[in-house]
Amino acid sequence: MITLRKSAERGYADHGWLKSFHSFSFADYYDPAHMGVGNLRVINEDRIAPGTGFGTHGHRDMEIVSYVLEGALAHKDSMGNGAEGGANAGVIRPGDVQRMSAGTGVRHSEFNHSAERTTHFLQIWILPRQTGIAPGYEQKHFDAAAKRGRLALVASPDGPGHEPGSVTIHADASIRAGLFDGAERLEQAIDPARITYVHLVRGALRVNDHALRSGDAARIEGEPMLVLEGGQDAEVLVFDLAR
Repeated sequence: MITLRKSAERGYADHGWLKSFHSFSFADYYDPAHMGVGNLRVINEDRIAPGTGFGTHGHRDMEIVSYVLEGALAHKDSMGNGAEGGANAGVIRPGDVQRMSAGTGVRHSEFNHSAERTTHFLQIWILPRQTGIAPGYEQKHFDAAAKRGRLALVASPDGPGHEPGSVTIHADASIRAGLFDGAERLEQAIDPARITYVHLVRGALRVNDHALRSGDAARIEGEPMLVLEGGQDAEVLVFDLAR
């Protein structure tokens, strides 16, 4: 079964400095029919105006993944990331995947320091497999070649299911990213007992013979195969999720 979620059906908030599309209920946008998919709770497509950002705020018991499309996002947190002499610089750019495990509690800020360029990124929240873990941070780069015509694993679960090279999320979930254009085509087996959620970041793409455009998504259940084809400058994220 394949269920489409069109971009125009998403929630939308315009705060002036921040413009955000919400795939699922978030903040002032509430739709009981769209509270999340499996253990995926948030996909927000955010655009942060130059010289602005999210002030210091707190999170707990959530796996938070950021995926930058344009511009740069400066991250600073209570673990020391982004601070002078900290373990990580905390700035993420296109191709970077950042994972923050909120665990028992973390405070952070996110800022667009550019004077001219808008920062466009996806903010993703996934429920952890257990609460009360120690907060953590990880950041890795995946270049375009790694994603061209294929799905690169960018985030995978801790424990036996984790694959080297991807960031570690403490959840029963994984995220793959791909770039497709022209004749590039992919067929990949998927587990029909789990949920595959395909979010088209930009461009156009056919997913199991359904046409998606930027911001559209497809929820796939009970199907053995994922087929991606007919891309037009497409960038896509594919989530493997627990029910």
